[in-house]
Amino acid sequence: MQGFREKHFRKLDESDRKIGWEEKMEKKKTDLLDFLKNQVVIEKEIVDSLEKALVDMKNPAVKGVLKGVSLDSVKHAELYTAAITLLTDVSTALTQEHLDEHRALVEKHIAIESELIKKLEAMLPNIKNEKVEFLLNAILNDERRHHAMLKLVLDIIVHGETITEADWWKMLWENVPFHGAPGGG
Repeated sequence: MQGFREKHFRKLDESDRKIGWEEKMEKKKTDLLDFLKNQVVIEKEIVDSLEKALVDMKNPAVKGVLKGVSLDSVKHAELYTAAITLLTDVSTALTQEHLDEHRALVEKHIAIESELIKKLEAMLPNIKNEKVEFLLNAILNDERRHHAMLKLVLDIIVHGETITEADWWKMLWENVPFHGAPGGG
């Protein structure tokens, strides 16, 4: 007599496990891509809705905050689109020239954001108007996030997709016997 487990579950062999795992991973990727694509649509709907509402808005603080939310939604749509691209396209390594350009640009903006953060931090203790303080704190928080994101871009994305001239030489010489010296010196 077969037990419950044997009767209702067949034993998986190695090929079943591999196919099941690959199918499961592909489904997760498809689910993620569907989610990301849907989020792009939602973010664009948010932008459209807010932009229409802003046309007749008179309160400058509310208008400024809502415009900021709209711009964040534009950014979010771009980031979701970038995530889709990362999942569906093969990333091309950056050349040394492009690395240098990207690094200079990101480092420049890290310095700009750092300076803005210092100025806002120095100014905020002197602000007496609560509404202005709220707005400047919101800007300060954004600047801090920008600063952190730029550092990550520099550390992860630019370096992660770059093959430098030194990397090429290392790859070329790493597995060469003797490394060009007679007898292996």
